[in-house]
Amino acid sequence: MKRLYRSEKDRMLGGVLAGIAEYFNIDPTIVRLLFVVLFFVTNIFLLVAYVIAIFIIPNESGLR
Repeated sequence: MKRLYRSEKDRMLGGVLAGIAEYFNIDPTIVRLLFVVLFFVTNIFLLVAYVIAIFIIPNESGLR
């Protein structure tokens, strides 16, 4: 069973976007670019969601 977690090996800030990319098995750069584009469309909402995700999604090492 696949689990969503924050990546520790490919993180830039909190590891949330790299964890999402690993979950969907795509390149983290694509997820990061999509995040930046959506950030300019939704303004501050996406940034708030990212900060909340840092606290809700567990670290990769916490699952082992």
